Amino acid sequence: MDAPRPSSERAYQADEAFARRLDADDRLASYRERFAMPRGDRGEPSIYFCGNSLGLMPKTAKALVVQELDDWATLAVQGHFGARTPWYSYHEEFRQPFAELTGALPHEVVAMNGLTVNLHLMMASFYRPSPDRHKILVEDNAFPSDRYAVQSQIAWHGYDVADALVVAAPRECENTLRTEDVEATLEERGREIALVLLGGVNYYTGQLLDMRRIAAAARRRGCVVGFDLAHAVGNVPLALHEWDADFGIWCSYKYLNGGPGSIGGAFVHERHGRNPAIPRLAGWWGIDPETRFRMSTEFIPREGVDGWQLSNPPILSMAALRPSLAIFSEVGMLALREKSLRLTGFLEYLVDGTQSTTLEVITPRSAEWRGCQLSLRIERDAAALFDALSARGVMADFREPDVIRVAPVPLYNTFHEVWRFGLILREALAQYSGSQSPRKG
Repeated sequence: MDAPRPSSERAYQADEAFARRLDADDRLASYRERFAMPRGDRGEPSIYFCGNSLGLMPKTAKALVVQELDDWATLAVQGHFGARTPWYSYHEEFRQPFAELTGALPHEVVAMNGLTVNLHLMMASFYRPSPDRHKILVEDNAFPSDRYAVQSQIAWHGYDVADALVVAAPRECENTLRTEDVEATLEERGREIALVLLGGVNYYTGQLLDMRRIAAAARRRGCVVGFDLAHAVGNVPLALHEWDADFGIWCSYKYLNGGPGSIGGAFVHERHGRNPAIPRLAGWWGIDPETRFRMSTEFIPREGVDGWQLSNPPILSMAALRPSLAIFSEVGMLALREKSLRLTGFLEYLVDGTQSTTLEVITPRSAEWRGCQLSLRIERDAAALFDALSARGVMADFREPDVIRVAPVPLYNTFHEVWRFGLILREALAQYSGSQSPRKG
Protein backbone atom coordinates (compact mmCIF):
# COMPACT_ATOMS: atom_id res chain seq x y z
CA MET A 1 0.00 0.00 0.00
CA ASP A 2 1.90 3.02 -1.23
CA ALA A 3 1.10 6.49 0.07
CA PRO A 4 1.00 9.51 -2.25
CA ARG A 5 4.46 10.93 -2.59
CA PRO A 6 4.91 14.55 -1.54
CA SER A 7 5.88 17.07 -4.19
CA SER A 8 9.30 18.55 -3.51
CA GLU A 9 8.39 21.44 -5.78
CA ARG A 10 5.21 22.48 -3.98
CA ALA A 11 5.29 26.26 -3.49
CA TYR A 12 3.84 27.59 -0.26
CA GLN A 13 3.14 31.20 0.62
CA ALA A 14 3.00 32.77 4.05
CA ASP A 15 -0.01 35.05 3.57
CA GLU A 16 -3.50 34.42 4.91
CA ALA A 17 -5.14 34.50 1.49
CA PHE A 18 -3.02 31.52 0.41
CA ALA A 19 -4.19 29.49 3.42
CA ARG A 20 -7.79 30.39 2.63
CA ARG A 21 -7.35 29.19 -0.96
CA LEU A 22 -5.97 25.86 0.24
CA ASP A 23 -9.00 25.41 2.47
CA ALA A 24 -11.35 26.34 -0.38
CA ASP A 25 -9.76 23.62 -2.53
CA ASP A 26 -9.78 21.01 0.26
CA ARG A 27 -12.27 18.27 -0.61
CA LEU A 28 -12.10 16.97 2.98
CA ALA A 29 -12.92 20.34 4.57
CA SER A 30 -16.51 19.42 5.42
CA TYR A 31 -15.43 16.61 7.78
CA ARG A 32 -14.32 19.20 10.32
CA GLU A 33 -17.98 19.90 11.04
CA ARG A 34 -18.43 16.32 12.26
CA PHE A 35 -16.18 16.89 15.28
CA ALA A 36 -16.68 18.89 18.48
CA MET A 37 -14.06 21.64 18.62
CA PRO A 38 -12.74 22.81 22.01
CA ARG A 39 -13.10 26.53 22.69
CA GLY A 40 -11.21 29.13 24.68
CA ASP A 41 -12.38 31.26 27.59
CA ARG A 42 -14.13 33.74 25.28
CA GLY A 43 -15.83 31.06 23.22
CA GLU A 44 -13.45 31.20 20.27
CA PRO A 45 -12.32 27.87 18.74
CA SER A 46 -8.93 26.70 19.97
CA ILE A 47 -6.24 25.73 17.52
CA TYR A 48 -6.28 22.05 18.40
CA PHE A 49 -3.01 20.44 17.30
CA CYS A 50 -3.01 17.67 19.90
CA GLY A 51 -4.72 14.81 18.05
CA ASN A 52 -1.50 12.83 18.47
CA SER A 53 -2.37 12.66 22.17
CA LEU A 54 -6.19 12.67 22.20
CA GLY A 55 -8.36 12.97 19.11
CA LEU A 56 -11.48 15.11 19.04
CA MET A 57 -14.93 13.71 19.70
CA PRO A 58 -17.16 12.94 16.71
CA LYS A 59 -20.43 14.76 17.35
CA THR A 60 -22.46 11.58 16.89
CA ALA A 61 -20.47 9.66 19.52
CA LYS A 62 -22.67 10.88 22.35
CA ALA A 63 -25.84 9.55 20.74
CA LEU A 64 -24.32 6.10 20.20
CA VAL A 65 -23.14 5.88 23.80
CA VAL A 66 -26.57 7.00 25.02
CA GLN A 67 -28.14 4.35 22.77
CA GLU A 68 -26.20 1.65 24.59
CA LEU A 69 -27.18 3.12 27.94
CA ASP A 70 -30.81 3.12 26.87
CA ASP A 71 -30.56 -0.49 25.71
CA TRP A 72 -28.97 -1.41 29.02
CA ALA A 73 -31.77 0.35 30.89
CA THR A 74 -34.58 -1.29 28.94
CA LEU A 75 -33.13 -4.69 28.04
CA ALA A 76 -30.66 -5.43 30.84
CA VAL A 77 -28.98 -8.79 30.21
CA GLN A 78 -31.05 -9.37 27.06
CA GLY A 79 -29.01 -6.62 25.42
CA HIS A 80 -26.26 -9.12 24.73
CA PHE A 81 -28.37 -10.48 21.90
CA GLY A 82 -31.30 -8.06 21.69
CA ALA A 83 -29.67 -4.62 21.68
CA ARG A 84 -29.85 -2.59 18.48
CA THR A 85 -26.21 -3.54 18.03
CA PRO A 86 -25.99 -6.81 20.02
CA TRP A 87 -23.27 -6.66 22.63
CA TYR A 88 -22.20 -10.26 22.20
CA SER A 89 -20.86 -9.62 18.71
CA TYR A 90 -20.22 -5.88 19.09
CA HIS A 91 -16.48 -6.15 18.41
CA GLU A 92 -17.24 -7.54 14.95
CA GLU A 93 -18.24 -3.98 13.96
CA PHE A 94 -14.55 -3.04 14.05
CA ARG A 95 -13.10 -5.86 12.01
CA GLN A 96 -13.38 -4.31 8.54
CA PRO A 97 -12.42 -0.74 9.57
CA PHE A 98 -9.38 -2.00 11.46
CA ALA A 99 -8.39 -4.18 8.50
CA GLU A 100 -8.59 -1.17 6.18
CA LEU A 101 -6.58 1.04 8.52
CA THR A 102 -3.79 -1.48 9.09
CA GLY A 103 -3.57 -3.18 5.71
CA ALA A 104 -4.61 -6.51 7.17
CA LEU A 105 -7.05 -9.30 6.46
CA PRO A 106 -10.23 -9.06 8.53
CA HIS A 107 -9.47 -12.17 10.57
CA GLU A 108 -6.04 -10.74 11.46
CA VAL A 109 -7.37 -7.78 13.49
CA VAL A 110 -9.49 -7.41 16.61
CA ALA A 111 -10.60 -4.66 18.99
CA MET A 112 -9.68 -5.59 22.55
CA ASN A 113 -8.10 -4.34 25.78
CA GLY A 114 -5.64 -1.44 25.98
CA LEU A 115 -2.38 -1.09 24.10
CA THR A 116 0.00 -2.23 26.83
CA VAL A 117 -2.24 -5.15 27.80
CA ASN A 118 -2.20 -6.25 24.16
CA LEU A 119 1.57 -5.84 24.04
CA HIS A 120 1.97 -8.17 27.00
CA LEU A 121 -0.39 -10.68 25.40
CA MET A 122 1.61 -10.59 22.18
CA MET A 123 4.93 -10.98 23.97
CA ALA A 124 3.54 -13.90 25.98
CA SER A 125 3.12 -15.67 22.64
CA PHE A 126 5.90 -14.27 20.50
CA TYR A 127 8.75 -13.53 22.90
CA ARG A 128 9.99 -17.05 23.50
CA PRO A 129 13.58 -16.50 24.68
CA SER A 130 16.36 -19.05 24.85
CA PRO A 131 19.90 -18.70 26.22
CA ASP A 132 21.23 -18.12 22.70
CA ARG A 133 18.40 -15.86 21.48
CA HIS A 134 16.76 -13.77 24.18
CA LYS A 135 17.37 -10.12 23.29
CA ILE A 136 14.73 -7.56 22.31
CA LEU A 137 15.46 -4.70 19.93
CA VAL A 138 13.67 -1.43 20.71
CA GLU A 139 14.17 2.12 19.48
CA ASP A 140 15.71 4.94 21.45
CA ASN A 141 12.94 7.19 22.79
CA ALA A 142 10.39 4.39 22.65
CA PHE A 143 7.20 5.25 24.49
CA PRO A 144 7.90 4.54 28.19
CA SER A 145 5.03 2.07 28.58
CA ASP A 146 6.53 -0.07 25.81
CA ARG A 147 9.91 0.08 27.47
CA TYR A 148 8.45 -0.91 30.84
CA ALA A 149 6.55 -3.81 29.29
CA VAL A 150 9.61 -5.08 27.44
CA GLN A 151 11.86 -4.81 30.49
CA SER A 152 9.33 -6.61 32.68
CA GLN A 153 8.99 -9.44 30.15
CA ILE A 154 12.76 -9.86 30.01
CA ALA A 155 12.95 -10.01 33.80
CA TRP A 156 9.90 -12.32 33.95
CA HIS A 157 11.82 -14.84 31.85
CA GLY A 158 14.84 -14.58 34.16
CA TYR A 159 17.19 -12.61 31.93
CA ASP A 160 19.21 -9.52 32.74
CA VAL A 161 17.59 -6.42 31.30
CA ALA A 162 20.87 -4.58 30.79
CA ASP A 163 22.17 -7.48 28.71
CA ALA A 164 18.97 -8.41 26.85
CA LEU A 165 17.78 -4.95 25.79
CA VAL A 166 19.24 -3.79 22.47
CA VAL A 167 18.54 -0.13 21.69
CA ALA A 168 18.56 1.26 18.14
CA ALA A 169 19.70 4.85 18.51
CA PRO A 170 20.30 7.72 16.08
CA ARG A 171 23.82 8.53 15.03
CA GLU A 172 25.69 11.19 16.97
CA CYS A 173 24.26 14.67 16.35
CA GLU A 174 21.20 13.19 14.58
CA ASN A 175 17.65 12.98 15.91
CA THR A 176 16.14 10.01 14.08
CA LEU A 177 16.99 6.46 13.12
CA ARG A 178 18.47 5.42 9.81
CA THR A 179 16.89 2.32 8.34
CA GLU A 180 20.26 1.04 7.18
CA ASP A 181 21.55 1.21 10.76
CA VAL A 182 18.63 -0.88 12.02
CA GLU A 183 19.27 -3.36 9.21
CA ALA A 184 22.98 -3.45 10.10
CA THR A 185 22.16 -4.17 13.76
CA LEU A 186 19.90 -7.02 12.70
CA GLU A 187 22.51 -8.39 10.32
CA GLU A 188 25.19 -8.27 13.01
CA ARG A 189 23.19 -9.34 16.06
CA GLY A 190 20.05 -10.90 14.65
CA ARG A 191 20.87 -14.39 15.87
CA GLU A 192 20.80 -13.06 19.45
CA ILE A 193 17.55 -11.13 18.98
CA ALA A 194 14.30 -12.93 19.73
CA LEU A 195 11.99 -9.97 19.16
CA VAL A 196 12.10 -6.70 17.24
CA LEU A 197 9.60 -4.26 18.75
CA LEU A 198 9.56 -0.77 17.25
CA GLY A 199 7.11 2.10 17.07
CA GLY A 200 5.77 2.53 13.55
CA VAL A 201 5.76 6.29 14.14
CA ASN A 202 7.92 7.40 17.04
CA TYR A 203 5.83 9.30 19.56
CA TYR A 204 8.63 11.76 20.41
CA THR A 205 10.21 12.66 17.08
CA GLY A 206 7.29 11.84 14.79
CA GLN A 207 9.54 9.71 12.55
CA LEU A 208 7.78 7.14 10.36
CA LEU A 209 9.92 4.03 10.19
CA ASP A 210 10.35 1.97 7.04
CA MET A 211 8.44 -0.95 8.50
CA ARG A 212 8.58 -2.91 5.25
CA ARG A 213 12.40 -2.98 5.16
CA ILE A 214 12.78 -3.52 8.89
CA ALA A 215 10.34 -6.43 8.90
CA ALA A 216 12.16 -8.01 5.96
CA ALA A 217 15.54 -7.62 7.69
CA ALA A 218 14.19 -9.13 10.90
CA ARG A 219 12.66 -12.10 9.10
CA ARG A 220 15.95 -12.78 7.26
CA ARG A 221 17.65 -13.24 10.64
CA GLY A 222 14.84 -15.32 12.12
CA CYS A 223 13.57 -12.61 14.49
CA VAL A 224 9.93 -12.13 15.40
CA VAL A 225 8.85 -8.57 14.51
CA GLY A 226 6.05 -6.52 16.07
CA PHE A 227 5.09 -2.86 15.77
CA ASP A 228 3.54 -0.42 18.20
CA LEU A 229 1.17 1.51 15.94
CA ALA A 230 -0.26 3.94 18.50
CA HIS A 231 0.99 6.95 16.51
CA ALA A 232 0.72 5.29 13.10
CA VAL A 233 -2.83 3.94 12.86
CA GLY A 234 -5.13 6.56 11.38
CA ASN A 235 -2.09 8.72 10.64
CA VAL A 236 -0.23 6.92 7.84
CA PRO A 237 -1.15 4.10 5.43
CA LEU A 238 -0.16 0.66 6.72
CA ALA A 239 0.22 -2.77 5.12
CA LEU A 240 0.92 -5.17 7.97
CA HIS A 241 -0.07 -8.32 6.12
CA GLU A 242 1.99 -7.46 3.06
CA TRP A 243 4.97 -6.45 5.19
CA ASP A 244 4.82 -9.85 6.89
CA ALA A 245 4.85 -8.47 10.43
CA ASP A 246 4.17 -11.04 13.10
CA PHE A 247 2.01 -8.77 15.24
CA GLY A 248 1.00 -5.18 15.82
CA ILE A 249 -0.81 -3.35 18.61
CA TRP A 250 -2.41 0.10 18.85
CA CYS A 251 -4.68 2.36 20.84
CA SER A 252 -7.68 4.23 19.43
CA TYR A 253 -7.80 7.49 21.36
CA LYS A 254 -5.23 9.41 19.30
CA TYR A 255 -5.80 9.68 15.55
CA LEU A 256 -8.78 7.30 15.70
CA ASN A 257 -10.73 9.65 18.01
CA GLY A 258 -12.18 6.94 20.24
CA GLY A 259 -12.12 8.96 23.47
CA PRO A 260 -9.90 8.84 26.56
CA GLY A 261 -8.72 5.32 27.33
CA SER A 262 -10.64 3.91 24.38
CA ILE A 263 -10.30 0.26 23.44
CA GLY A 264 -7.11 -0.90 21.73
CA GLY A 265 -6.52 -3.19 18.81
CA ALA A 266 -4.24 -6.04 17.78
CA PHE A 267 -2.99 -7.66 14.58
CA VAL A 268 -1.68 -11.20 14.36
CA HIS A 269 -0.55 -12.49 10.98
CA GLU A 270 -2.75 -15.28 9.69
CA ARG A 271 0.11 -17.79 9.67
CA HIS A 272 0.05 -17.58 13.47
CA GLY A 273 -3.72 -17.33 13.71
CA ARG A 274 -3.99 -20.74 12.07
CA ASN A 275 -1.69 -22.33 14.64
CA PRO A 276 -3.57 -23.28 17.84
CA ALA A 277 -0.37 -24.65 19.38
CA ILE A 278 1.14 -21.17 19.88
CA PRO A 279 1.40 -20.55 23.65
CA ARG A 280 -0.80 -17.72 24.87
CA LEU A 281 -2.49 -16.26 27.91
CA ALA A 282 -6.04 -17.46 27.43
CA GLY A 283 -9.53 -16.27 28.27
CA TRP A 284 -13.01 -17.48 27.42
CA TRP A 285 -13.61 -14.86 24.72
CA GLY A 286 -10.82 -16.50 22.73
CA ILE A 287 -12.82 -19.63 21.95
CA ASP A 288 -15.47 -20.28 19.31
CA PRO A 289 -18.49 -18.02 20.08
CA GLU A 290 -20.81 -20.85 18.99
CA THR A 291 -19.58 -23.03 21.86
CA ARG A 292 -18.63 -20.35 24.41
CA PHE A 293 -21.63 -20.88 26.65
CA ARG A 294 -21.07 -24.59 26.94
CA MET A 295 -18.55 -23.61 29.63
CA SER A 296 -15.99 -26.23 28.64
CA THR A 297 -12.88 -26.54 30.80
CA GLU A 298 -10.75 -27.14 27.68
CA PHE A 299 -9.41 -24.05 25.91
CA ILE A 300 -9.41 -24.43 22.13
CA PRO A 301 -8.51 -21.06 20.59
CA ARG A 302 -10.66 -19.64 17.86
CA GLU A 303 -8.81 -19.33 14.56
CA GLY A 304 -7.30 -15.92 13.79
CA VAL A 305 -6.41 -13.11 16.14
CA ASP A 306 -9.71 -13.67 17.96
CA GLY A 307 -8.01 -16.58 19.71
CA TRP A 308 -6.04 -14.02 21.75
CA GLN A 309 -9.12 -12.35 23.21
CA LEU A 310 -9.66 -12.62 26.95
CA SER A 311 -12.96 -11.10 28.04
CA ASN A 312 -16.12 -9.61 26.60
CA PRO A 313 -15.30 -6.09 25.37
CA PRO A 314 -16.37 -2.74 26.91
CA ILE A 315 -19.46 -1.69 24.96
CA LEU A 316 -19.58 1.96 26.01
CA SER A 317 -15.96 2.47 24.95
CA MET A 318 -16.57 0.79 21.62
CA ALA A 319 -19.73 2.79 20.97
CA ALA A 320 -17.76 6.04 21.16
CA LEU A 321 -15.25 4.74 18.61
CA ARG A 322 -17.73 3.62 15.94
CA PRO A 323 -18.51 7.07 14.46
CA SER A 324 -14.86 7.90 13.83
CA LEU A 325 -14.16 4.55 12.18
CA ALA A 326 -17.14 5.11 9.92
CA ILE A 327 -15.61 8.40 8.83
CA PHE A 328 -12.26 6.75 8.14
CA SER A 329 -13.96 4.12 5.99
CA GLU A 330 -15.81 6.84 4.12
CA VAL A 331 -12.74 9.02 3.48
CA GLY A 332 -9.97 6.42 3.12
CA MET A 333 -6.39 6.64 4.33
CA LEU A 334 -4.91 7.60 0.97
CA ALA A 335 -7.03 10.76 0.78
CA LEU A 336 -6.19 11.61 4.38
CA ARG A 337 -2.49 11.01 3.74
CA GLU A 338 -2.57 13.28 0.70
CA LYS A 339 -4.01 16.15 2.74
CA SER A 340 -1.71 15.40 5.67
CA LEU A 341 1.37 15.79 3.49
CA ARG A 342 0.19 19.24 2.37
CA LEU A 343 -0.99 20.32 5.82
CA THR A 344 2.23 19.35 7.62
CA GLY A 345 4.32 20.65 4.73
CA PHE A 346 2.64 24.05 5.12
CA LEU A 347 3.31 23.93 8.87
CA GLU A 348 6.97 23.13 8.24
CA TYR A 349 7.23 26.03 5.78
CA LEU A 350 5.82 28.50 8.31
CA VAL A 351 8.00 27.19 11.15
CA ASP A 352 11.07 27.59 8.97
CA GLY A 353 9.87 31.09 8.10
CA THR A 354 10.31 32.20 11.71
CA GLN A 355 14.08 31.91 11.13
CA SER A 356 14.44 31.28 14.85
CA THR A 357 17.85 30.17 16.03
CA THR A 358 16.32 28.72 19.20
CA LEU A 359 14.05 26.24 17.41
CA GLU A 360 14.93 22.97 15.68
CA VAL A 361 12.56 20.60 13.88
CA ILE A 362 13.63 17.12 14.98
CA THR A 363 11.02 15.33 12.84
CA PRO A 364 12.35 14.06 9.48
CA ARG A 365 12.44 16.76 6.83
CA SER A 366 11.43 14.21 4.21
CA ALA A 367 7.62 14.29 4.24
CA GLU A 368 7.58 10.64 3.19
CA TRP A 369 9.03 9.60 6.54
CA ARG A 370 6.78 11.40 8.97
CA GLY A 371 3.11 11.56 9.85
CA CYS A 372 1.22 14.74 10.61
CA GLN A 373 3.31 15.65 13.67
CA LEU A 374 6.24 18.06 13.83
CA SER A 375 8.35 17.97 16.98
CA LEU A 376 10.01 21.28 17.77
CA ARG A 377 13.05 21.28 20.04
CA ILE A 378 13.48 24.60 21.82
CA GLU A 379 16.96 25.61 22.88
CA ARG A 380 16.07 27.57 26.03
CA ASP A 381 13.14 27.21 28.44
CA ALA A 382 10.81 25.35 26.12
CA ALA A 383 8.12 25.31 28.80
CA ALA A 384 7.89 29.11 28.74
CA LEU A 385 7.34 29.09 24.98
CA PHE A 386 4.72 26.37 25.34
CA ASP A 387 2.88 28.49 27.90
CA ALA A 388 3.02 31.47 25.55
CA LEU A 389 1.43 29.38 22.78
CA SER A 390 -1.22 28.03 25.14
CA ALA A 391 -2.11 31.55 26.29
CA ARG A 392 -2.80 32.43 22.64
CA GLY A 393 -5.27 29.57 22.15
CA VAL A 394 -2.99 26.81 20.84
CA MET A 395 -3.57 23.33 22.24
CA ALA A 396 -0.39 21.39 21.49
CA ASP A 397 1.73 19.04 23.59
CA PHE A 398 4.87 19.55 25.69
CA ARG A 399 7.35 16.76 26.37
CA GLU A 400 10.12 17.19 28.88
CA PRO A 401 12.66 18.56 28.68
CA ASP A 402 12.50 20.69 25.56
CA VAL A 403 10.10 19.42 22.85
CA ILE A 404 6.77 20.85 21.72
CA ARG A 405 4.78 18.43 19.56
CA VAL A 406 2.41 20.01 17.03
CA ALA A 407 0.05 17.77 15.02
CA PRO A 408 -2.41 19.22 12.47
CA VAL A 409 -4.82 16.34 11.80
CA PRO A 410 -6.29 16.17 8.26
CA LEU A 411 -9.75 15.05 9.38
CA TYR A 412 -10.51 18.23 11.30
CA ASN A 413 -7.70 20.78 11.10
CA THR A 414 -7.49 23.51 8.45
CA PHE A 415 -4.77 25.29 6.53
CA HIS A 416 -5.96 28.57 8.02
CA GLU A 417 -5.37 27.15 11.51
CA VAL A 418 -1.85 26.23 10.45
CA TRP A 419 -1.37 29.78 9.16
CA ARG A 420 -2.67 31.21 12.46
CA PHE A 421 -0.31 28.96 14.37
CA GLY A 422 2.61 30.23 12.31
CA LEU A 423 1.67 33.81 13.17
CA ILE A 424 1.23 33.00 16.87
CA LEU A 425 4.53 31.10 16.95
CA ARG A 426 6.35 34.04 15.43
CA GLU A 427 4.81 36.42 18.00
CA ALA A 428 5.52 34.05 20.89
CA LEU A 429 9.13 33.58 19.81
CA ALA A 430 9.59 37.35 19.71
CA GLN A 431 8.21 37.67 23.24
CA TYR A 432 10.08 34.60 24.43
CA SER A 433 13.43 35.87 23.14
CA GLY A 434 13.09 38.99 25.25
CA SER A 435 11.75 37.37 28.41
CA GLN A 436 12.55 34.03 30.02
CA SER A 437 9.61 33.63 32.41
CA PRO A 438 9.29 30.42 34.44
CA ARG A 439 6.55 28.02 33.49
CA LYS A 440 3.37 28.48 35.53
CA GLY A 441 2.10 25.51 37.51
